[in-house]
Amino acid sequence: MSIDWAKAEEKPDKKQSVEGRFLLDLRAKVNDLEKQISETKIDLTGKQSNLKATEGKLETTTNDLNSTKSTLDSTKTELNETKSILEQVNSKLEDKIQAVNNLNSEIEGLKSNLENVNSKLESKEQEFEATISSLSSELDASKAQINGLQSSTSESQVKIDNLTSENQELNSKLTSTQEENTKLNEQLMELNNLMLQKDTSIQELSNDLSAKEKLIEAQTAHLDEVETELGELKPPEMGTGGFASEERTTCPMCGSVGREIKQIEDKTKVLSYVGHIPMYAKKNVCKKCGYEF
Repeated sequence: MSIDWAKAEEKPDKKQSVEGRFLLDLRAKVNDLEKQISETKIDLTGKQSNLKATEGKLETTTNDLNSTKSTLDSTKTELNETKSILEQVNSKLEDKIQAVNNLNSEIEGLKSNLENVNSKLESKEQEFEATISSLSSELDASKAQINGLQSSTSESQVKIDNLTSENQELNSKLTSTQEENTKLNEQLMELNNLMLQKDTSIQELSNDLSAKEKLIEAQTAHLDEVETELGELKPPEMGTGGFASEERTTCPMCGSVGREIKQIEDKTKVLSYVGHIPMYAKKNVCKKCGYEF
């Protein structure tokens, strides 16, 4: 006689007559179930250990990745700052070059003015020499007239005084022109010195520009190394999946299989936590007889 499960549920305290073979089958099923539970626990323990080890590795890899990202961000910031400094240096260098070009233009203009002044000075000197020679000739003629004409002494003296005054005035103009020429030569020397200083500044800026370019090359190489290291530290992709069993689950009480067996969470057994979310163990429930295993 088999077990009347419906009667047992209605009157669990009432005894039933059961054949020995059913009890033996039930004991065998219970033993098999306990063995399966033990094996499942061992397998689950191994899976939990592997999961914890994987979580530790993932956390370490994530920390390394965050550190590398921080280093990369810092390197990018330094590179941007270096580029900004280089742009400022280039802007200043262009301003200096423009200033030097302007000074060169001014120097060329001053040289042209100096040449004109020198030409005018030479022309004036020639005119002064001609005038002085003419005045000397006139003075000699006047002296001859003085010696020859005693009666016109007073008039000749006036002419001599006028000629002497004109000679002094011309000598004064010659002196003034020579002083002006000296000042122009001094200005030309100052401009030449200024050009030498600008050339020195341009050389210094060129050296600074070369140093900045070398720094940018070094930062770019470092950035490439960091990106390569970041690619190496990228965590491997984890595939999705669960623990699947090819064996068909069978109810140990009534022998139902397939759709008659459903799997639910066992709220009494917490396997682990993902953050603050608990991960429960699974248990099977027979839809036909209601047995949980």
